[in-house]
Amino acid sequence: QVQLIESGGGLVQAGGSLRLSCAASGRTITSYTMGWFRQAPGKEREFVGGIRRSDGSTYYVDSVKGRFTISRDNRKNTVYLQMNNLKPEDTAVYYCAARLGYTLPIGTAEYDYWGQGTQVTVSS
Repeated sequence: QVQLIESGGGLVQAGGSLRLSCAASGRTITSYTMGWFRQAPGKEREFVGGIRRSDGSTYYVDSVKGRFTISRDNRKNTVYLQMNNLKPEDTAVYYCAARLGYTLPIGTAEYDYWGQGTQVTVSS
């Protein structure tokens, strides 16, 4: 079992940047495929991107491709979501999630462990 704790959220102006962290404890992060999700008020939680446990390859949804980057620091047992050129529509609670499988699905039900979330607010 793994515990996930997100941090790094905050308030930023449009065009700005934030880096979210997802620190794992209990097991090494390379044992999991990691996903980042977000949930805006009144909307369903949606997949943003993720990193595969097998080779560290990443995938992003089109709305964040070229702006967001996911990386993994195995020594710190932490996954990061670097967010650049933020837009007001990126405002949401951001969650990291982990699954034991090797694929990178976009559905929330496919993930076994979740962090508590961190708020990101982008002002226009």
